[in-house]
Amino acid sequence: MHQFLRSVGFSKLTKADLEKLFEYIIKSPTAHKVATDSEGNEFAEISKDFGDFFGITIRGIYRENDIFEVEYYFPYLCGKEISTKEYVDVEKHAEKESYAGICDEIRIGVTLIFYLQNVVDYLSIKRCNGYKNISEGVILGALSTEGKILLPVNKMEKRMQNFRNETADRNYLIAAARDGDEEAIESLTLEDIDTYSLLSRRITHEDILTIVDSYFMPYGIESDHYSILGEIMDYSLLQNQITKENVYSMDLVCNDMVFSVCINQRDLFGEPAVGRRFKGVIWMQGSIRYQD
Repeated sequence: MHQFLRSVGFSKLTKADLEKLFEYIIKSPTAHKVATDSEGNEFAEISKDFGDFFGITIRGIYRENDIFEVEYYFPYLCGKEISTKEYVDVEKHAEKESYAGICDEIRIGVTLIFYLQNVVDYLSIKRCNGYKNISEGVILGALSTEGKILLPVNKMEKRMQNFRNETADRNYLIAAARDGDEEAIESLTLEDIDTYSLLSRRITHEDILTIVDSYFMPYGIESDHYSILGEIMDYSLLQNQITKENVYSMDLVCNDMVFSVCINQRDLFGEPAVGRRFKGVIWMQGSIRYQD
């Protein structure tokens, strides 16, 4: 049973229920896409929405006589807007016909790895020469099985403007350092030393969550799992059409990157509100938007 089924409102499914759910998805899908996979098979991606922007996708291949053979499935949340426009590499997972997207996102300070939602679109586009140059960006969505709501940090507008200017300057230096600029590397090193010194002094008399406004860090051994702290820009309480379980969908800004998170109401500690912060562990997914 997939760990993140509960994130989209399926917290009490049995294996028998899951088989019936597969039959229902195949008979009445929201989206049905087919392409040729890496081994030349007729690979299909069948998705069914069970609420606004969330649902389950089944992937498999068509055998002889159009018999569909399920290989695997995953729950999903579709994001609402482009989160990053950085160059994306796509790599196939070793054990099955699934893919990961990888990009160097300067704003979060780590290499962003996400589970690719629209594999059939990627396989179709890949058959065309120059497919890597027609991406408009990545729409990110994430699922979570544990999280809590934190109160916001008091922000002064003047200080926030200074922070945005400093962030823009830092991003410029990181981009230059990535291209081998030694002066930029030295400036970043000195800046990190100053930041560490400042934090060391403040941590003695302040709570860490009042100093750190947001963060985005790899979590555990899964490459697409992250521990995050982000500000809630918008949220909605949704209901799974089948189980009637409630889930929260939240639009977050984390290290200046915007993406959506879905979590079961039972797994969220606290009440979300615009301006408050979400702290939790997420499984990052993404859909590459290609030009028409």
